[in-house]
Amino acid sequence: MKVKYIYKYLFLALVAVILGACTSNEAESKFDQTPLERSNARKKELNDALLSSAEGWKLVYYTDNTQLGGWTHLFKFLPNGKVDMASDFDSDTDVHQSQYDLQLGSTVSLVFTTANRIHLLSQSDNYPTAALLGKGYLGDFQFFYYGVENGEIIFRTNRDFKEIRFKKATAQDWTDLAKNTVMGDNISSKLFRLLDINDGSTVSHYDFDVNYDARFAVANSLESSTAKGYNIAYQLTPAGITVKPELEVKGQKLSDFIYDSATENFVATGTNGVSATIKFTYTPPVLTDDYKIALAGQPVTRFGYFADDTTADAPTNTKQFKDAFANVNAQLDGDALMSVEIYFNHPTQGNLIVYGFASGASFIHRINVVEDAAGKKIILKHRSGNVPPFLVDFEKFLLDPKGIYVKKEAFKLTYTNTIYTFTGASSSFRMTAYKL
Repeated sequence: MKVKYIYKYLFLALVAVILGACTSNEAESKFDQTPLERSNARKKELNDALLSSAEGWKLVYYTDNTQLGGWTHLFKFLPNGKVDMASDFDSDTDVHQSQYDLQLGSTVSLVFTTANRIHLLSQSDNYPTAALLGKGYLGDFQFFYYGVENGEIIFRTNRDFKEIRFKKATAQDWTDLAKNTVMGDNISSKLFRLLDINDGSTVSHYDFDVNYDARFAVANSLESSTAKGYNIAYQLTPAGITVKPELEVKGQKLSDFIYDSATENFVATGTNGVSATIKFTYTPPVLTDDYKIALAGQPVTRFGYFADDTTADAPTNTKQFKDAFANVNAQLDGDALMSVEIYFNHPTQGNLIVYGFASGASFIHRINVVEDAAGKKIILKHRSGNVPPFLVDFEKFLLDPKGIYVKKEAFKLTYTNTIYTFTGASSSFRMTAYKL
């Protein structure tokens, strides 16, 4: 073998040895820490990340977008294990301080250890739908750390291992948070809403059956030619709502619905005439014959709302009903309204509304029932009884001159009793009652 080839092979062998040594050293350097040391390093990494954002972090928390919407949370982590937190869960958008901890387990996790706004989504006794009785909003307050990507902190929830992301918050996020709840009031101020989808040439009409507590709507077509429907989760924004998943119309994806104060509609606008509009109506999109249960000639029926039972927690009770009920109690001195019962076709009393009070007292208002066959509703009219002043405003809704819609609901509330709702035809008043 020629000498030059010998040197060539020796050189290649030397390079291989050097590279092997480097690789070995790198591999060894990755494992020169104990598992605890590696966990502590990971913990420090997360701690540094949490403290790195000047205005804190923003999480729009969709716990389960197949039945619930999203709630915006803002966090400002402090070096002493404290955290400032605010959310748009309800009208309280103030900043509250609590404690957090970074805990070691199978991986590093962020745990909010004392009560704050994030815990409202994990309370099992606070639920927005009958299906979530005993489950709450399916939220979590322990999140497993999975690194940082594009400036976002990636976590997975302890309860169901779903990925969530903390995004850097801005000063404007904190300032505008209260505007979210204004939009919540705007969308819930009207009881019945419709969804119109314009593909640029044709407008399709859907009902928009929304649970405002759950921030979730089901939109079903009002046209017999199509069976298409949508399940829509949404979050509140300072300008309106954002829906998830996006609505796809003629290849365009619509997600941001902006509130129009002039029409009280929420509008998502695309291009070439494509749009989607959530609009309101006082008339249920789908009318039923459920009201006929109250008509003359039908068997005696009795319905009851009880302030100390699960009818009080029903998501179908509207704010206007709750406010009217609270207004009655505000006028009572040392007593409280506890029940509202409606009797139809009582064998000796006829039709009547019975109000029960904590003191044991009651007031009976005898009424007549008039059918509005065209509108598929009933009109309750005064027959006899001197209505006390503290009930006058409440009865303006029940005895709405334009009538009451009666609906047999599909859900149950703890017991097997059928649930009915009574809804004012010219207001957002809706009361939920057991059929007794």
